[in-house]
Amino acid sequence: MDEDEPRRLTLGELIRRQRELAELPMRQLAAMVGISNPYLSQIERNLREPSDRVLHAIADHLHLSADALVAESSRSHGEGLSAVTKAIREDPDLTNSQRNAVEEMYEAFREVTIARRKRPSRSHDPNGDLGD
Repeated sequence: MDEDEPRRLTLGELIRRQRELAELPMRQLAAMVGISNPYLSQIERNLREPSDRVLHAIADHLHLSADALVAESSRSHGEGLSAVTKAIREDPDLTNSQRNAVEEMYEAFREVTIARRKRPSRSHDPNGDLGD
């Protein structure tokens, strides 16, 4: 990344910045959304991912599109991602929960395959697994 190029913001940073631009205190936005102040703080600090309901409520109260927030933050983290992960994150036909679930499954499958490759090869597997 070029030093002169601005760093992209995470979802939590985008939410915090938009809340600040709307001049809404964190407690007020949390109350409007129906969540606790600590939960909103964790979202803004990227310690927790908001549920779809919470994300849409935050976006509505900030007069934004939840999809636009997610798309912008996804672009922020696009460098170094596999084509599959990028496709999952950009698929407009998936909800945020579905995207997260598919991405988790994909990463789990990859980790298993990578771990298998690192194991010394055996000439005979007692389970009959050929390693697909």
